[in-house]
Amino acid sequence: MPGPSTSRTYTAEGPRAGIRHFTYEDAAEFTARARESRDLHRPWLFPPVTPDAYATYARVLIEQPDREAFLVCEREADGAIAGFININNIVRGGFLNGTLGYGAFAHAAGRGLMSEGLGLVLRYAFGPLGLHRLEANIQPGNAASLALVRRAGFRLEGFSPSMIFIDGEWRDHERWAITAEMLTSPSG
Repeated sequence: MPGPSTSRTYTAEGPRAGIRHFTYEDAAEFTARARESRDLHRPWLFPPVTPDAYATYARVLIEQPDREAFLVCEREADGAIAGFININNIVRGGFLNGTLGYGAFAHAAGRGLMSEGLGLVLRYAFGPLGLHRLEANIQPGNAASLALVRRAGFRLEGFSPSMIFIDGEWRDHERWAITAEMLTSPSG
């Protein structure tokens, strides 16, 4: 396993996790973690597992103005990458919305690091980024992903049949969302 990236400048930090933006230098660690997490990710998610695929993926996340992409890192494990959370399709103006994509790596799954990381991303999205609403579209059978958004305070807004083409098929998704007011409300 390649060692953690030398970049330790976090956009935000919690007690055990920090979030930082993707870099091209994260390719070796990210792809190694993705390869060792295939069983965890399938059939829901297909992150890049080769350096070339990572370069293409990272280029979109780093260079496109309608995206903010974060690595969730373990602060106590010398910055090891625990997972990733991307805010995609950011729309400004009257909408101020983005769509989340995320995944944990196998070594970090079930340890609360992604919950902490998602909380950090939400505070960043509704604070410095200035968004009002975030949406997560999740396949109904993906229990871990559904549990993550429930813990974060997202509400179920609907069901979209045949919404996203994944692994050769159009897959149904549940639409979950959270707004800035929900995050800051006493019950949120």
